[in-house]
Amino acid sequence: MSAAVDTLPEPALRGRIIDFVRTASMEITSHDTEIVEQIAELLLPGTSVFVAHTPRATLRNIVETAVRVEAAGLRATPHIAARRIESPDALRNAADALAAGGVRQVLTIAGDNDRIAGPYSSSLELLQSGILFEFGIRRIAVAAHPEGHRAIGQARLWEFLHTKQALAARRGAEMHIVTQFGFDPAAICGWAQHLAEHEITLPVHIGMAGPAPLSKLITYAMHCGVGASLRGVMRSMAAMRNVAGLAVSPDEMIARLVTSCVSPGGQIVGPHFFSFGGSLATARWLAAVNAGRFELAADGQGFKVADGAP
Repeated sequence: MSAAVDTLPEPALRGRIIDFVRTASMEITSHDTEIVEQIAELLLPGTSVFVAHTPRATLRNIVETAVRVEAAGLRATPHIAARRIESPDALRNAADALAAGGVRQVLTIAGDNDRIAGPYSSSLELLQSGILFEFGIRRIAVAAHPEGHRAIGQARLWEFLHTKQALAARRGAEMHIVTQFGFDPAAICGWAQHLAEHEITLPVHIGMAGPAPLSKLITYAMHCGVGASLRGVMRSMAAMRNVAGLAVSPDEMIARLVTSCVSPGGQIVGPHFFSFGGSLATARWLAAVNAGRFELAADGQGFKVADGAP
């Protein structure tokens, strides 16, 4: 499915890009703990900064980094990976520490572990435990997969979203969706068109790669199972740039989304940036766009930040 593209005058397109990016969130890891304050200096106050639960990190690492992010004036959003939680008490201890540090928002995910460490095999089971809510964590981000999931069919993915949305409503919690990153704006827009059909009313942040070399993007995409937009082009990085409709840089993705399926006041409220080890580069890039320091491409299908961010 192809996304319809509007033709916007340059001032309107610039304005739409800036408005969209000002609601952005981004991701760091516990390895970025020592540069949290540098990142905070670049981002708008209150920006949601997710703390990814990378394979070698412990839950304690995630909690400690999240508390530091919150103290820096940002909205910490630690990943709570269900399959890595060893027990209800471990979840309670983490939620207690987060609450003590002022953290009120988390991202719940199943996690990619084949081995389940404790009683929770899915983010839904973790939410149904009610433990996060007991400690005053009332803002919950949940994942969605516009290009599909390698282990779960699309019908089940919609069912899970609907169930989580209903749970949040019963609990009086604020919930929003953060999608897996991808490279196909048309696939994202096509997925978004089905939200109403499945009675999903949650706000959506669209996941996308931050500024990073193409080789790194492909490596992460293969690891994360981003499928449809990369099938058939993995053998050649040069080929990926030439596949019609793909956006392999954040400026291309944003420009195409705001001219295709993002509208003021709509359900898609902002981008979410996966930093892939380049947290400072992503924060600098966001700062430049927020300040309007970018030049649009002649065709309006991308832009380049003025400070030379990668």
